[in-house]
Amino acid sequence: MDIYRIPILKIEDFLVASIQTPLHDAAAVQFKDDLLQRIYETKARGFVLDLTAIDVVDSFMARIVADVAEMAGLMGARVVVTGLQPAVAISLVELGVEMAGVTTALDLDRGIRVLRRLVASEAERADG
Repeated sequence: MDIYRIPILKIEDFLVASIQTPLHDAAAVQFKDDLLQRIYETKARGFVLDLTAIDVVDSFMARIVADVAEMAGLMGARVVVTGLQPAVAISLVELGVEMAGVTTALDLDRGIRVLRRLVASEAERADG
């Protein structure tokens, strides 16, 4: 049985992944591994996780989102989560999911703009 792999695209200095369907155990583990490897290989300064297509999350999916965001942050990538549907935002809060250090944006376009500003601001602080 083949495991569904989520495409991880490189745009500028960032990686972008869009989760289109709820992830199951094997696909979630594969996504985490793929993402961390791509961050390492590309030296990505940021990561956008787009959840526009997800309209419901359970505790497993919520944990995956939080884990991926935390792992990417530990690898030095700023994280922006985009496209949260109202029901997903409610579920994340009700499930007690903490996403420290994660910024959100309404859609992918805004997410990339936010990520550019965050990375540029960090670069200015590092230089100054």
